[in-house]
Amino acid sequence: MRNDKPNLIVDLTLAFSVKIIEFTELLESKGKRVIANQLLKSGTSIGANTYEAQNSESKRDFIHKFKIAAKEADETMYWLKLCEMTPSYPFDETIKTDLVSISKIISKIISSSKDP
Repeated sequence: MRNDKPNLIVDLTLAFSVKIIEFTELLESKGKRVIANQLLKSGTSIGANTYEAQNSESKRDFIHKFKIAAKEADETMYWLKLCEMTPSYPFDETIKTDLVSISKIISKIISSSKDP
C-alpha cells in the first residue's frame, strides 16, 4: 500500500476494526460468542477489503473490493442491530454511528469510481 499520503477510508476502517475487536471481546466475556465471532469477521473485513483495494490491479478490481467492503458493512450493521435489539446484549451506539459514516464514504467511493 502506498504510504506517501493520508488515506481517510483506510484510517477510518482500521480504527473501526479496533473498536470491533474491543466490542467483540466484551461480547465474548458475557458469553455471547456466536454473535461476537460473526461481528468480528464482518466488522474487520470492511477494513481488510478497503486496505487491499489500495493495491488493486485495475479500476474494476478496486470497485469490486469496495463492493465487498460495502456488503461486509451491511452484514456488520445486521449483527449490531441484533445486539441493539436484544436486551441481554451490550451495545455501543458509537460503533453504529461510525459504521454509518464509513458506509456512506464507501458508497461514494464506489459511485465516483465508476465510468460515467
